[in-house]
Amino acid sequence: MTGPVLPAEPTEIVGLGEPGGLGELADPGGPLARLVAEGLHTAGTGGVWSMGDAGGVRARGRTGPLGQGPWAAREMDHDTVFDLASITKIIALWPCAGALRQAGRLPLDRPLADYWPPAARHPVGSVTARQLLTHTAGMPLRTRFAELYGDDPAAIRAGVLAAPLHRPPGAAVEYTDRAAVLLGHLVEDLAGAPLDRLAARQIWQPLGMTDTHYGPLGPDTAHRTAPTEYERTAGGILCGTVHDPSARLLGGVSGNAGAFSTARDLERFLTAVLAPPTGTGLPWGEPWITESLRVHTGGLAPARGLSWLCAAGTDPAAGTFAHYGFTGTAVWVSRRRGRWALLLTNKVHYDRGFRPLTDLRNAFRRAVLG
Repeated sequence: MTGPVLPAEPTEIVGLGEPGGLGELADPGGPLARLVAEGLHTAGTGGVWSMGDAGGVRARGRTGPLGQGPWAAREMDHDTVFDLASITKIIALWPCAGALRQAGRLPLDRPLADYWPPAARHPVGSVTARQLLTHTAGMPLRTRFAELYGDDPAAIRAGVLAAPLHRPPGAAVEYTDRAAVLLGHLVEDLAGAPLDRLAARQIWQPLGMTDTHYGPLGPDTAHRTAPTEYERTAGGILCGTVHDPSARLLGGVSGNAGAFSTARDLERFLTAVLAPPTGTGLPWGEPWITESLRVHTGGLAPARGLSWLCAAGTDPAAGTFAHYGFTGTAVWVSRRRGRWALLLTNKVHYDRGFRPLTDLRNAFRRAVLG
């Protein structure tokens, strides 16, 4: 690939509603807008951002092009479709697990082998759902699915179930996509439906998230989908096909990655996390949200809730939770502060030098959530 095309100056900053105590942060062209525009210029990518509270969006902005080459003529916007990567764990897997938990069908602290026959006689049979949700299950740290199991989804599932544990369950917090892949299979089996259908029915449709889907995406959204990386086997840059290789091997639908969405849809989701709407048929609202947004890892570090991570650089007691996606996406929520935020980029389209983006994420979080 050629070097990154630096993004344009901010193309839109829109303050919506009352500032809700946000002060000049919500001002169009204010310090937050400048921070994001300058930070993304340094990171060499464009992006969109929003911040809000239980009443919805309070400020939003966008800057830069969709990508390089044929994508350079279109600017980022709040209807730009992003490959969310690991934020799939938050907008698909976590709520579906919560629906089962609240229906009394997902015991968090019983060994999987006690109620899920596929886990019996395998090392993962001793693991609990809480350990999968907190990344303390001791599962292998790398997926390596193609290398170990080939490209058949059934063989990959069997391999994940049979794999020896990396360390005893509960001994350490070690982030691994295998935990989310396994939990996704567990959720599908308990609910009796594929994860993409569960997510659509239980989360995306009730919240009006009309642009949120598992891929591959159709041609109708291609013009507003942010591209990711060149993929040798695909013979080109991925755009609308999931970037994560493990999710690709699983047909694009997995607990660890595979979902695509827009800032506008994620605004609806994060607002619902702060204030679960009534009358929408959400089976995963309270008390699941409150249960999840507290520390479940004891004295282990880094501190985690259920699926959510205590935001980097914050005291776990502050209650600021986050999740990040490898493609360049990030979301935050603080029920204590009554605020949420998102910052979506397609950083991997340009390069994998993530330090500038990490610095921007931390500065953005400090500005919005402390």
